Amino acid sequence: MAKKIFALLLFLSLLSPFATAQRRARISPANAENILSEEDLYLDIKFLSDTLCQGRRTGTPGAQLAAMWIANQFESAGLNKLNGTRFHSFNTPTGTTGHNVVGFLPGTAESGKRYIIIGAHYDHQGTLGGTLYPGADSNASGVVCMIQLARMLAYMKSIDRPFSKSILFVAFDGKGSNMAGSADLASRLRDGLLLDPQTWDPISKKDVDLMVNIDQIGCNLTPLSPVWKDYIIMLSDEKSRRRVPLTSVDLENRIGLDIGFSYYDSKDFTRLFFRKVCDQKAFLDEGIESVLFTSGITMNNNKTTDTAETINTSVLRKRILLIYYWLRRFL
Repeated sequence: MAKKIFALLLFLSLLSPFATAQRRARISPANAENILSEEDLYLDIKFLSDTLCQGRRTGTPGAQLAAMWIANQFESAGLNKLNGTRFHSFNTPTGTTGHNVVGFLPGTAESGKRYIIIGAHYDHQGTLGGTLYPGADSNASGVVCMIQLARMLAYMKSIDRPFSKSILFVAFDGKGSNMAGSADLASRLRDGLLLDPQTWDPISKKDVDLMVNIDQIGCNLTPLSPVWKDYIIMLSDEKSRRRVPLTSVDLENRIGLDIGFSYYDSKDFTRLFFRKVCDQKAFLDEGIESVLFTSGITMNNNKTTDTAETINTSVLRKRILLIYYWLRRFL
């Protein structure tokens, strides 16, 4: 298995320039959404949930392969490194070493130093007792959503449509280890250890306008309404000014998603998922405004049946478009 993984890593490094050119050839100069295909979504999620990635348990060769693949996608999108590297390593509570993967899209210099963080965890349960837990929806879907947003936003900048704010994209490791990866990034931000690659000045948490977490966003198995299967959930502070733009973006662009701002109308579950058990928690604890995008828990969660075949790529594409247009409102 180790030789197979090494061979694939070498292949990925050689493929990078070709893959970048191939993707760019498909992009319309008028509209970055043309980069977004259901086939690509499926293939990317299929790779992350394949046996090669071994369920992506923190500290395993499969998780390291997934991290290298994500770094390759950030490189292909043209994102900068942060602190001179793609990988920010940390120790989990059990002593395992995890690796956050980072990519940075600079804003315009005249805008001042303002930042948005977009994150999704890539680790999962791994292979237990010889049984693979693929983690396609949880959370290969969120990682692929984040990567597609990076590609789209980087492309818009490349055709001279830059954004005022800089964007930090982070694939978190260690979600299954008490959210150690997001806690590590938040602590680096608090301590002034993250440096803007343009100026090499510390990025202060006071400079961060918003943290966007994407966690499990690929299925439509638990809709908000029995008659409307295409949906998305955004959790935020109840008085957040980010909610109204999401609804108007959906209407203006005729995306057609049923939008929920609570976890199935349950105050307790809404508080649980927003405040306690997802990666935006560490940033909320630092006083940074945060939102969570999700499509909710399904019967496949943490099971062997969480495979790429259960992903609804049509509705996933709609969700990515909605988040993309919504983000542009704040950039």
